[in-house]
Amino acid sequence: MKRGAWGEVAAAAFLQAQGYTILARNFRTRWGEIDLVASDAKYLAFVEVKTRRSDHFAPACAAVDAAKQRRLVLTAEGWLAAHPTDNLQPRFDVVEVYGAEGGPACTIRHLKNAFDA
Repeated sequence: MKRGAWGEVAAAAFLQAQGYTILARNFRTRWGEIDLVASDAKYLAFVEVKTRRSDHFAPACAAVDAAKQRRLVLTAEGWLAAHPTDNLQPRFDVVEVYGAEGGPACTIRHLKNAFDA
């Protein structure tokens, strides 16, 4: 399993353990892809997963720059147009997964409401 896919599996398991329901994985539109769409009792989270071996040089969330944020917003609009939200408040989260590929994740950080749309 490649590092990115491994990180997405680890992030999904982490979110589920925190009480989230995973509604979609790798949701794609012509504007981009959202790694995970998850919900809890209050929020609909559009989750970008960033997987790195470590944060030695920079935090993984640094890769979610303004251009990536624009693509995520456009893709989320596609999700919202096709799926009812049941009065859930949408937000954009980033989950950082650090660890050796294929092994158990060493560290997972969930950055809720990582950026505004």
